[in-house]
Amino acid sequence: MRKYFGTDGVRGKVGQFPITPDFALRLGYAAGKVLAAHGSKPAVIIGKDTRLSGYLFESALEAGFAYAGVDVYMAGPIPTPAIAYLTKTLRLSAGVVISASHNPYYDNGIKFFSANGNKLPDDIELEIEAAIDEEMIVAKTLGKVRRLNDACGRYIEFCKSTFPSHLDLKNLKIVLDCAHGATYYVAPHVFEELGAEVIRLACEPNGVNINNGCGSTHPEFLLDAVKQNSADYGIAFDGDGDRVVIIDKNGRIFNGDELIYIIAKAYEAIGNKLPGIVGTVMTNMGMEVALKSQSYQFVRSKVGDRYVVEELLKNNWLLGGEASGHILCLDKHTTGDGIISALQVLAAIVLLKQDAADVIDWQEYPQVMINVKLLDKTYDWQSKARTKIAEVEALLSNHGRVVVRASGTEPLVRVMVEAKELSQAQSLAELIADSIRG
Repeated sequence: MRKYFGTDGVRGKVGQFPITPDFALRLGYAAGKVLAAHGSKPAVIIGKDTRLSGYLFESALEAGFAYAGVDVYMAGPIPTPAIAYLTKTLRLSAGVVISASHNPYYDNGIKFFSANGNKLPDDIELEIEAAIDEEMIVAKTLGKVRRLNDACGRYIEFCKSTFPSHLDLKNLKIVLDCAHGATYYVAPHVFEELGAEVIRLACEPNGVNINNGCGSTHPEFLLDAVKQNSADYGIAFDGDGDRVVIIDKNGRIFNGDELIYIIAKAYEAIGNKLPGIVGTVMTNMGMEVALKSQSYQFVRSKVGDRYVVEELLKNNWLLGGEASGHILCLDKHTTGDGIISALQVLAAIVLLKQDAADVIDWQEYPQVMINVKLLDKTYDWQSKARTKIAEVEALLSNHGRVVVRASGTEPLVRVMVEAKELSQAQSLAELIADSIRG
């Protein structure tokens, strides 16, 4: 059982345990001791998004690692996937990101990447958790700390390298909504250097405006800007840059499912049709039906990019992701990357000579999501809802789906019902939500 780590590191409200400086200090020390036990002279890199509390936790983690004898590289504000890349290319023991992704500025979190740029294995996370409660003993040789001044430049070049060298973006006008987050500097440079005309939106972080009415969770902000600037496409990232949403000139919003499908069609067009694609339990059934009708295999994982990666590696596949905009292109990067995913979609549009909307040749099944707030974390909602969930699943049979799961970061139960008719999905979702509320 995990004590501190959730599905994507440690996360919570700043000032409330475990998102406190003393815990961050102990976490850095514990991670350093575990890394030292698994290899000689470990070194790590620490990056962060733009929220004000990042300075606080950056210093605490740095001190913890150094006390454990681990050398530290400081990257400053930079997208989460950049840390995965830099950890691997610099041959470091681990990468650390201080971010709460798409959450408001008053939240924060700490997550780790392994030496190969993937999420830390479960057994290593459990070792770190066990070491947090141990006495802190100063290392015989303290770790050194240095700033990696060219971190953003290295990552910009890496992102550009994933775009086909024979293509460019010279005929596209793009609005970039960087959510006042970690992509605010890197993303505009990437797209401009590939030839696009870029209009910058939400690229002025002040420490508290991250994700505030902007970014991938608020596409309406980008929608207005695309129309006002007569742009071809709008691209919105979340606060740490690992997810993406794209909007076309007609105001159509493309979620992660549709973007994955567009990328897959580009592989097919160049004669490299993918054998299979990984989605999650939240992937729209309409895409699953479309893929299977075209002889693609399709597998669902649990929600969370770490689980998508596990399924991709197990099947030796390259492409997968979530409707939320976390997309994995394992021939480009080891982790979900909003900038790189957007580049693959734009490359597909240029290659196929089609607008994004014309590539999508399937209809979504209506999905209804209801978040049921739990006042008591010990509340046994499974027992309350089990019978009603079974009844709804039997009613839908093979013409819809039910997904009921607890949030990994909030005291919520998420109820999702998918059916061919919106009215049916809505009424059935409400039945299940009511059963949870009791």
